[in-house]
Amino acid sequence: MEIIDSHQHFWNFDPVRDSWINGDMKIIQRDFLPAELETIFKANKIGGSVVVQSDQSEDENIFHLKNATENNFIKGVVGWIDLEAEDVEEKLQHYQQFKKLKGFRHVLQGEIQRDFMLRPAFKKGISLLNKYGFTYDILIFPDQLIYTKEFVKAFPDQPFVLDHIAKPGIKEQEISRWRKDIIAFAEAENVYCKISGMVTEADWKNWNQQDFKPYLDVVAEAFGANRIMYGSDWPVCLVAASYARVKGIVDDYFSSYSKSEQDAFFGKTAVEFYHL
Repeated sequence: MEIIDSHQHFWNFDPVRDSWINGDMKIIQRDFLPAELETIFKANKIGGSVVVQSDQSEDENIFHLKNATENNFIKGVVGWIDLEAEDVEEKLQHYQQFKKLKGFRHVLQGEIQRDFMLRPAFKKGISLLNKYGFTYDILIFPDQLIYTKEFVKAFPDQPFVLDHIAKPGIKEQEISRWRKDIIAFAEAENVYCKISGMVTEADWKNWNQQDFKPYLDVVAEAFGANRIMYGSDWPVCLVAASYARVKGIVDDYFSSYSKSEQDAFFGKTAVEFYHL
């Protein structure tokens, strides 16, 4: 089974558009494009990836689909559309023609309205995704888990995947509330979880392997071995760790798992979820 990185990004850096990449993240204030990642993948024996939107525009979809067409290692694209738009169904029909476009994501973590995902217009857009074969990536902070539990249960046939284990406060070792909410959230069997983005929630300069174990224990138990998938969050991860170090965290943690469980985590589940 080839290894699939279920979560990475590309961009031509624009300081205005990409203002979320602040001065503390200077190391990623530059362009990140497929040729660079392909070299990293070869060094780390990664077979392919799913590229995920970081800008909320349809121009982003065009950019990623062009890269995916030109680079076979990009197996799927998670793009963006305005799910509240009047013409959302026409947009979904249009995007159906692009075989590598697998799903969509909205930056829910950044919304002032913390239960944004429960807005009727947003839910109306979500209700159409399954009809056209699209997945949905959930990007939230821990305070939004309680609303998102209600959200996913409203769409039992829609495949959802939670990005970055909902970004718990690893640096502060905050776990109890997050643990309770993630266990409740994982009860919805149509929800998967990307084990990704952890190093950026830790102490960037001083994290160690053991910092992540309590969080990995919770997620692995709550979702089970067949609803979790590997993601690097490259190049965002570079603020805290190299690609090899990020992968090393999960290599170490899952080393005691069976071969079939490792195959599922490192590739098979992503292939099945995104129809790669």
